[in-house]
Amino acid sequence: MLVGSFKDTLANLLKAMKSAESQGRYEIMSSVEKILRGLGVSAVPCHRDIYKAARTCLTDRSMSVRCAAAKCLLELQREAVFLWTSELENVATLCFRAFEGSNYNVRVSVAKLLGTLLAAAVEPRQPTAAPRQGGRSRISLEEVMDLLSGGFLRGGAGFLRASGDMLKGTTSVSKDIRIGITQACVVFVSTLGSSWLEANFPAFLSLLMELASHGKATQTPGDAVVTRHCISFILRSTLGSVLGEKAQTNAAKQLCIAVAMQKRAIALLDTVISVLLHPVASARLAAAWCLRCIAMAIPSQCSPLLDRCAERLVALKSSPEAVAGYGAAVAALVAAVQHCPLGIPHTKGKVGPAVVEHHLSRLLLLWRCVFPASLREQEMELRRGDYFTWQVTLEGRAGALCAMKNLLLHCRELVTKDIISRLLTPLACAVALLTKLPALIRSYSSSVRCWSVIYRLRVYELLAQLPPQTYEESFGLVMNQLVSDLSGQDNLNQPCSELTLLPSLCHHDDLQLVGPALHVTDQRYIEEQLLGSSVGGGSLDNDIFSLCERTDEAPTPLPPPVALTAAAIQLFGALFPHIISAQRVRILEQFVETVNQLKGQRQQTIQTHVCAALCSLLKRQGSIRGSLGPEEMRLPALSLLSGALESISPLLRCLAAEGLARLVQVVGDPGFTVSVSLLCFDRLKTVRDAASRSGYALALGTLHRYTGGISSPQHLSTCLGVLFTLSQDSTSPEVQTWSLHSLSLVVDLSGNLYRAHADLSFTLVVRLLLSAPPTHPEVHNSLGRCLHALITCLGPDLQGEGAAMSALRSSCLVGCGVMQDGPDCLVQARAISCLQQLHMFSPPHVNLASLVPALCANLCSSYLCLRRAVVACLRQLVQREALEVSEHAVTLVKELPRRDNTQLDITIKEVGLEGALFTLLDRESDSSLRRDIQETLVHMMTSSATSGKLAHWLKLCKDVLSASTDCQAPVEASQEDQEADPGRDDDSSAFKAQSESSGSFTALRWATRRFAMECVCRIIAQCESADRAHFDMALAQERRLHESTDFLVLHLGDLVRMAFMAATDHSDQLRLAGLQTLLVIIRRFSAIPEPEFPGHVILEQYQANVGAALRPAFTADAPPDVTAKACQVCSAWIASGVVSDLRDIRRVHQLLASSLAKVQAGRDTYSQLYNEATATMETLAVLKAWAEVYIVAVQRSRQAESPGRTTDLSVSSLANDSLASESGGVGLLKLVQSDLSTLSRLWLAALQDYALLTLPQEYASQLPDTGGSFYTAETVNQARAHYSSSWAPILHATSLWLHSSGFVTLDDTPANLSRPATPTSMGHTSSVGGAKSPEDINTDRLHLILGISVEFLCSPHSEDQMENITSCLKALQALLDVSWPRAKIGNDQALSVELLSVLHRLMVTREAVSIQLAVLDLLRQIVTAAQEHVREKRHSAEVDDGAAEKETLPEFGEGRDTGGLIPGHSLVFGALELCLCVLVRKLPQLSPKLAGTSPTGPGGSVWSLTDNDCSLVASALCVLSELPSICSPEGSVSILPTVLYLLLGVLRELVHQPGTNTGLGVVVQATLQALKAVMTSPMSRQEKSRGAWNLLLRSALNTLLGLWDSECNQLCKLNCISSSLCPSSPSLQVVSRCFQLLTSVFQAQSGVAVPYIQALGPPLVRFLQKVERSRPQSAEELLGVLEGVRAMEALVQAADEPQRPQLLAVMLPLLISFLLDENAFGSAPTASRSLHEAALKDLMRLGPQHSAVFRSLIASSPHLKSRLEAAIKGNQESLNAKASSANSASRSNTKSSPSITLKTKFL
Repeated sequence: MLVGSFKDTLANLLKAMKSAESQGRYEIMSSVEKILRGLGVSAVPCHRDIYKAARTCLTDRSMSVRCAAAKCLLELQREAVFLWTSELENVATLCFRAFEGSNYNVRVSVAKLLGTLLAAAVEPRQPTAAPRQGGRSRISLEEVMDLLSGGFLRGGAGFLRASGDMLKGTTSVSKDIRIGITQACVVFVSTLGSSWLEANFPAFLSLLMELASHGKATQTPGDAVVTRHCISFILRSTLGSVLGEKAQTNAAKQLCIAVAMQKRAIALLDTVISVLLHPVASARLAAAWCLRCIAMAIPSQCSPLLDRCAERLVALKSSPEAVAGYGAAVAALVAAVQHCPLGIPHTKGKVGPAVVEHHLSRLLLLWRCVFPASLREQEMELRRGDYFTWQVTLEGRAGALCAMKNLLLHCRELVTKDIISRLLTPLACAVALLTKLPALIRSYSSSVRCWSVIYRLRVYELLAQLPPQTYEESFGLVMNQLVSDLSGQDNLNQPCSELTLLPSLCHHDDLQLVGPALHVTDQRYIEEQLLGSSVGGGSLDNDIFSLCERTDEAPTPLPPPVALTAAAIQLFGALFPHIISAQRVRILEQFVETVNQLKGQRQQTIQTHVCAALCSLLKRQGSIRGSLGPEEMRLPALSLLSGALESISPLLRCLAAEGLARLVQVVGDPGFTVSVSLLCFDRLKTVRDAASRSGYALALGTLHRYTGGISSPQHLSTCLGVLFTLSQDSTSPEVQTWSLHSLSLVVDLSGNLYRAHADLSFTLVVRLLLSAPPTHPEVHNSLGRCLHALITCLGPDLQGEGAAMSALRSSCLVGCGVMQDGPDCLVQARAISCLQQLHMFSPPHVNLASLVPALCANLCSSYLCLRRAVVACLRQLVQREALEVSEHAVTLVKELPRRDNTQLDITIKEVGLEGALFTLLDRESDSSLRRDIQETLVHMMTSSATSGKLAHWLKLCKDVLSASTDCQAPVEASQEDQEADPGRDDDSSAFKAQSESSGSFTALRWATRRFAMECVCRIIAQCESADRAHFDMALAQERRLHESTDFLVLHLGDLVRMAFMAATDHSDQLRLAGLQTLLVIIRRFSAIPEPEFPGHVILEQYQANVGAALRPAFTADAPPDVTAKACQVCSAWIASGVVSDLRDIRRVHQLLASSLAKVQAGRDTYSQLYNEATATMETLAVLKAWAEVYIVAVQRSRQAESPGRTTDLSVSSLANDSLASESGGVGLLKLVQSDLSTLSRLWLAALQDYALLTLPQEYASQLPDTGGSFYTAETVNQARAHYSSSWAPILHATSLWLHSSGFVTLDDTPANLSRPATPTSMGHTSSVGGAKSPEDINTDRLHLILGISVEFLCSPHSEDQMENITSCLKALQALLDVSWPRAKIGNDQALSVELLSVLHRLMVTREAVSIQLAVLDLLRQIVTAAQEHVREKRHSAEVDDGAAEKETLPEFGEGRDTGGLIPGHSLVFGALELCLCVLVRKLPQLSPKLAGTSPTGPGGSVWSLTDNDCSLVASALCVLSELPSICSPEGSVSILPTVLYLLLGVLRELVHQPGTNTGLGVVVQATLQALKAVMTSPMSRQEKSRGAWNLLLRSALNTLLGLWDSECNQLCKLNCISSSLCPSSPSLQVVSRCFQLLTSVFQAQSGVAVPYIQALGPPLVRFLQKVERSRPQSAEELLGVLEGVRAMEALVQAADEPQRPQLLAVMLPLLISFLLDENAFGSAPTASRSLHEAALKDLMRLGPQHSAVFRSLIASSPHLKSRLEAAIKGNQESLNAKASSANSASRSNTKSSPSITLKTKFL
């Protein structure tokens, strides 16, 4: 239907265009564009008519009409072949004219049109309908460049105008045209693509070089600067964005060839260095900057380049060009070091405060010599010299002043008061010379004018860095000069440079009102040349010192006059508050008077300068909360700012509005704020011009920006009334724009106060959006800002369900829709931002199905602001709905028409939105946009990587990583190696680092591929917190059979392949990422068994690949950081236990061995390309790796020796054959031991270095002047970081080595080991006293390890130091396992107490159970050391005292004779503190203060005690029970109540638990053992403490019996009571009463008696067993034993009949053991003989009762039989003796018969 009416419609539209206004012309062009898009080829008959109409509109005075015409022609050229054939030259001329006087949007649109047409002409998309004149259907590159060059050199003027300009001598082409043509050239190349550029780059480059060298392009210095920037932008945008890395390398070669045509050089470096001798300064500086970029890209070249330039500088010092060129190169290269982490050798480039400090005195002397010694000499100087002398003098002094500024700027810590005082003399001369410069200029005219400007600039920059008080006497001179520079007559004729001076002083939000000129765009590099259109753009020529600035981009310093004004403005703000008040008032009044006296451009120039100075002052004072000064200053300040508000300059009005806000803030008077507001209201009523109304409208919004916002409803209503009225003034779009922007500020500053006006505001915004013409996008942009502010104001209330809120949401969506359809990129970006804000507050009401496609359509927009908004919105969306966003993106691409598909759309189709973002990430150079893209990808990956899209993400990362033109290089190299060495192992035939298909990705850069590797690491980390099947092959395979879930372990091959590809890449950064990924893979997958091959792990099949990935990192040319990371991977691989065969281990071991050989060879073997600190880093990485391997080897060896022993080593222990055991344990240890003698010395040297480097600052003088074993004195600061990351494993390994050697000094070890003799410090004697004894050596080693450990454990550390803490504790444990250091520590109580205090702090500050258990284990060792020391002292005293009784020996241990323990000096007290800390934290009820309260922490209740808590409590109880043994008798009495209280308190808490926790059994057993240890302590037998101990133990038993009445687990209590059955010396009555109690319990019912029998039977038997060794000596002891026998007999009787023989088999031997032999019977005490007789009676009684048991026992035990027979015989003889004494007469005649007749036959 449309086709039929198309011609009529088009005719009517074109007819209407002749009389239409700009808005109508814009709408007609937009309509025609849409018609063409819809009809396509059907509109061919009208193409010529459309072209004629668009030609006129392309040069329209309205910029929006030009944009619409360019877009219309761009759509027309899809089908209108004549545009890029016969009409190409005419269209090009039209485009050149369209560029003239254009804005940014026009330049982008027209450049896209022109570039597309030129690309179509060179590479036609379709066959041409009519060949061009000459018969060709396409044109050549030379013709295209001729067209562009013609426009670049002559502009868009016709013949007559061009001829007139030539006659007038004004042939310069405007910057607009040249910048537009530059952008068109970029579009031209980008459209043709990378393949075309690679093939045609030499020709393209030669044509560009011709253009750059053309005379018309460089007629003036300003033209030359613009031309250089244009050519540079073309090369940057094409080579940097279109080509891949390999193609970029080839392009760099072509650039060298192009330069070599003028200079005789071939290689890259030769070519660049040859330009350093160029006679033109610009070329020399460009070459210096190029060398700096080369050094940043290839850090290994920085040092050789420095050497080369320095040599040439010395050799050619007679040539001014050589000195200037090579000097600039050296400065640039040294400055590049700050961007190179590896640095350069310290001897080649001395930078930084550490170096300057040594040369500061010489620098001060040098600077002082540059200036006169006094002001008098300076006066005499003025009478001498000529213009050249003064030119050189000013240049030298300016350089000295710049050096002083850099000292203050970069070495602030060196600038003391003394240094500043020494700078004041030259500074005073420098300031005094400022007043003499006008006279010099008058004398020598313009010869010294330029250098006088630079000199003043350096003075101002230096003064701005100094505290104003230091040059107080020069205030007058400086301020007068500043006022003169800002408002003097010399500045009246200078062009205004507001675009370079004012933006930094304005508020960022207000700069949008100025237009797109100040926005960050893709073309910012050349668009900035328009900012200084009247003063010249920035260039290196303006300030060669900018070569040393810390920046990645080429610096563009401003011309000296502009830079001088900027420096004066900054210094004015710093200095003005320090002068007297009267002078301040006079200066401001002088500014007002000067501005009022001038008119026109001169007034605007001075007004810009003085207002900028005033705003600089106000901004500085506001930032420090300073004041303006006396009240008299307010009026002139307000007058200056109000005058600027009426300026025709938008930027000056923005500055004035910001200044008013700062003025109100600084004054801090509400009354003054009200008066300023009234002034704005009054002026808005009277002024009529648009500029003034705009300025005052903006002031209303900014006035309360820094005063806390608007808090007065009345003021808010007044402001809104005014702003609403102004915003509807359709006659002035400028007033509308500014008033709406001010309205948005009012909304932001009002907060909740504005909600009452929200409805009216929404209505206004929507109405204006619908009515404002699209030809004024600035109005729509401000409306979008208002809408954004209103959405923020309502916030979460937008989720409301009422009709009113629904209407507001609809208004938001309507407004966003209108802005989305707008033509301007800023308006579209604002619409996306509003939708993003609405989604944040009300997600359900934002339709993702329409929003996401709109976002994806703009991902490849030509406008940076739009791409930023799109990615920022996507970043927010994917945080909540990542899967939905991905689905909508793919749906969009599938529904797009074929003709609209771009490469990005194809990427989305193939690999989704994620792949498109990776592609965009590779293209973008804007840092904030790249960061947002990365965060978006991370959020998408986090949301979906473990929820069904794991394989998709891994394939995506793999494709990104494989998308490199250089991915084949590692494979080819490895294959060559294999062919060269057929006998080599199979490491070289590992993975083929080529991908099957790189998908949609081609030639991605290393930064993008590195991010892909980081994503892989994130995926692995994310899977750790997800399903455990991700790291269990068997479980993953099983679950894959039943469900469609994917698991990470199934992709292990891809993970290793990706890590291998990255680790063998040419990019060092990517190699580091690959090695890090390999390290993560080893750590996460090393312990996963292989289900198909039991006894093996899944990583074992990749050992060849790991070796192949590691080998390139150990080559001679590998960077130190890569080698260091590879060492870490090597140690992790060996420690993982994956490799079971010693031959396989040896492959990786050889890599470490080669590095160790490099370390032994010393510093000279390290590359001289990098800083000495890199050698330290690599050396320590090697030593750390060896240390970790040695630690693992020792632990495996111990595990192999004691298989049942558990270790905390997280390695695989799956090897089950003998070979695996050998290689995993002893074999690996043997492998390391071959180098252990060397390693031990190196480890000790590293530890000594670290100990010195960790000394406090006050001991810095003790550091060696020449450095340490592995660091130099100059790199001490960098070395500290490397030592901090390496010392802990080295410390642990050293302790293990000392443990294995038992602190025995070997003969081959150098005797002087207080500073170990290492290969790097050989020949440097560090001790004065010569060789030390082995005892001294061991003592030094012990103190070294103890000192490092204590220092580290005492200082606060973050959680990432847990591994270091563990290493320290294990190192100390290893030391204390050896007798010699244990004796040293036990002998030094102060050291032991210090260790305990450190451990106590560690226990309090660290919650990790492993740390706390290690602390308690170490505490036990310290207590053991003290025990051994006390035992040794007591033994020595016994030996010395001969045969004296023990009770009379002097007692040793803490407490001595008084029993007092001094806190802070007592080992026992410290141990008690630590144990109490553990017990109270886990059982708070032990503390009287906490008893009865609900515990707040974990483990506060017994029922909440975990197994780990139980282990901690058990360990603490074990230590607690040992404390009395290291006390004197009096001391033991002092601590015994505390020990018993804690033990019984723990027991009290334990008996209240139900017994379900298995860990509590450990605590119960530990409690019983502790009670037993306390009760059997030797202190209970000492004469001095026996009584007190007996009393306390009776009290403890009473407490135990008190627990009997509670309803709890009585078994636990009976075990505890049983421990009192065999005490060392408790009350004998207690013992007998206990046995009587047991007898009654055993005789109770079986249901009651059985638990007690089970609990108390064993201790009862053990008590009776001890009677044979310790027979009763008194009647009381005899009673206790006899009661025990009665209890045992009751136990036998209580047993069931089947079990009774077994118990009798235990009891009868006990009774027999009580019998005495015939020799001992006579001399035995009465109690022992009574026990003998009682036992024999019991045997005679029990034997007949249980004859079968008795007979079998006697038959099986001959010694029991003989002992019993002897006892019976002895008893018989005793009875016979008694009978013969009573009947002596009859005994002689008759034989007496035995009184006891044996009824049982034992044999």
